[in-house]
Amino acid sequence: MNPYQSAGRVKAFLFLFAIAIILGALIYTQSLVSRLRDDIREYLNFYADVYAETATDFQTTDSRFFFEKVIQRINFPVIISSQRDAHPTAWKNIGIPVDATGPESLSEITQRMHKMDEANEPIPMHFEEIVLGYIHYGDSRIIRELRSLPYIEIVVVALFILIGYMGYQTIRKSEQRLIWVGMARETAHQLGTPISSLLGWIALLRDKGLPEGTHHILDQMRNDIRRLEQITARFSQISSREELVDGELGEVIDDAVGYIRKRLPHTNKSVQIEVQGTTAVELPMNKELLEWALENLIKNGIDAIEKPNGTIRIEVATSNARTITIDVIDTGRGITGLTDKNNIFKPGYSTKKRGWGLGLSLTKRIVEEYHQGKLELVTTSPSEGTTMRITLDREKLSRLRSSATGTGGKSN
Repeated sequence: MNPYQSAGRVKAFLFLFAIAIILGALIYTQSLVSRLRDDIREYLNFYADVYAETATDFQTTDSRFFFEKVIQRINFPVIISSQRDAHPTAWKNIGIPVDATGPESLSEITQRMHKMDEANEPIPMHFEEIVLGYIHYGDSRIIRELRSLPYIEIVVVALFILIGYMGYQTIRKSEQRLIWVGMARETAHQLGTPISSLLGWIALLRDKGLPEGTHHILDQMRNDIRRLEQITARFSQISSREELVDGELGEVIDDAVGYIRKRLPHTNKSVQIEVQGTTAVELPMNKELLEWALENLIKNGIDAIEKPNGTIRIEVATSNARTITIDVIDTGRGITGLTDKNNIFKPGYSTKKRGWGLGLSLTKRIVEEYHQGKLELVTTSPSEGTTMRITLDREKLSRLRSSATGTGGKSN
């Protein structure tokens, strides 16, 4: 199983576990609220009976006396009315003084009484067959706090998870950056010694007076060693912050395409590489690294072409004075799985039987970290192939160059 698939399953399990905890908290809290409401209703049923007995003993239905002398300890909103829809005769804990008897106050109390009835059925106070009045009640402050508590907990936990995730991502990216730099430096260091040795051996062979025709072989070997020197230089630049210099995008594309075309016969495929659009565009860049990024995208496109014939099309477009897009379009098999689409830029992830899974990750790093651009998968399908897009911003590149030189202008 791919490690990214395992990680995805672990994340899914943790997400479902968090949802289960939240649902459990909501259910438990609502259960507590329901029990408290039942307790309050029993409490009021008891006092309704007491009120009926009191009103009969005193031969009066003065609910205010009942409110002032009997229900002094109630800590939740209560309104008493002589009839179910009649005006209230007494109230408590609703934020309105008990002696407020003006028309506006009574109208507001009546509205609150109706809202209470929507949430809780009013309790009748009756003696034998006679209904003496109704008790209308709302939720206490504790019940309201309990009802909102799970949502507060969800927000707090979500903020905690978000802050933790952002911190984890920052640490992870920092560790990845250190790994990239360490790997690049070590690779450049390891390649440096054998390359120097091979150059010395070639010079020695030339001095030995080799047979006719062998000098061409030495020239090809020298070209391959120069390629290794270029790779070493690229790794050296990955491990350091090289200054950006003005260059023409067309030259970078031509060099990348030219290098790939020379090696197409070794792939046993007939692949046409086409370049479309205006490539005569100047912008600040690291030529070696940007060329490397394009080579990786073209190689991936060629690897995706399973038929004997195929096409790689590079389209360059300038949407405005500052934005440049480079689309690398292949006619390959496309990317079908959702997991593959989500993980193609992650280091170590590969759909090939042979491969380190570093090409697209390295390309993304070159485009986004070293050139402040964007690399994205635009479209992909089994019938139409894949389109990868590099987006570069002239203004961002100019600012990046200026901050590197510290002069606010062109580097020398």
